[in-house]
Amino acid sequence: MTFPLPRLPRNPGRRRLLQQTGVLAAGLTFLPRKSLSAEEKRLNFYNWDTYIGENTLSDFNEATGIEVRMDLFADNDELFAKFKAGNPGYDVIVPTNDYVERMILADMLMPLDHDKLPNMSNIAPSFIEKATFDPGRRFSLPYMWGTIGVGYRKSEVPDGVDSWGALLQDERFSQRVAMLGAAQYVIGAALKYLGHSFNATDPAQIKAAEELLIASKPRIRVFADDNGQDLLAAGEVDLAQEWNGDMLQVMAEDDDLTYVVPKEGSMLWEDCLAIPRGAPHPENAHAFINFLFEPKIGADLAAAIQYGTPNAAAKALMPESYTRNPAIFPSEAVLERCELATYLGEEATRVRDEAWTRIQAA
Repeated sequence: MTFPLPRLPRNPGRRRLLQQTGVLAAGLTFLPRKSLSAEEKRLNFYNWDTYIGENTLSDFNEATGIEVRMDLFADNDELFAKFKAGNPGYDVIVPTNDYVERMILADMLMPLDHDKLPNMSNIAPSFIEKATFDPGRRFSLPYMWGTIGVGYRKSEVPDGVDSWGALLQDERFSQRVAMLGAAQYVIGAALKYLGHSFNATDPAQIKAAEELLIASKPRIRVFADDNGQDLLAAGEVDLAQEWNGDMLQVMAEDDDLTYVVPKEGSMLWEDCLAIPRGAPHPENAHAFINFLFEPKIGADLAAAIQYGTPNAAAKALMPESYTRNPAIFPSEAVLERCELATYLGEEATRVRDEAWTRIQAA
């Protein structure tokens, strides 16, 4: 059974920064007014591009009068680099789970006060219990989650796709393939195809993935920074390694496009809300995070962003076209073959980066 997707305005990719800008709005808090009296009514939010609901900040404004400035970052490396020399003035940030772990180790995040976050009760328990990168959710709460898989044009791939091998080794699609432009995701896919962990740190396994990718490179048209979904929509490629939410956006406009997680499995990711150390407005930060877990607010976010919401109360408000769409919520069988990205450590990251340099140069 298939479920039609709502027709959505076309947004750029989740991982692609289009501009640096400030967005002014205002806010709500569920904390007593007295607790906020010592803070000015401001909040500085550092977020991914197109990663907020159309009215989220204005709704927050209407409830409290806390003014929010939202700046945008392009990727986790940029986010991490921004805080290496100290907090430049942000109150809430949105790192991905492996970078949450890395930022905890670097003492960049402030512990959350769960007493100030009563709407945590709306989060599905598994997101609290299985957060191995942040046990007990001491430093972060889940914002959105999803997978990396393969988007493809059904009319050009009539037999469908069930393996990463379609991108890496199938001669029929030579020069009709786009893959993501980052070592972690491309090498990770090759590792899964070879039967290894997406998070493998064994140099021999990484070398095997490197050799596979170098051999596959003549068949790959482009390693796309994050516009594989656009190339697919434009007919420039027939298969693309992509984020599920980015694919859902183009699928909403073109019924010939679809998305699948390969049988070997893939990477799970979870973007998180966190308060960096040195936040100038920590009370407002807690209020804002709590606000985002209101059921109606969470549902509006999910409808706008089209990734999986960890907010069970929000999910209950969503239509079946969202809650039963396997591109958003894969089956348990698919999820069992996937792995949450982990922080690999400096040495393993260096080995992968060096392999990626050789792949790019080949």
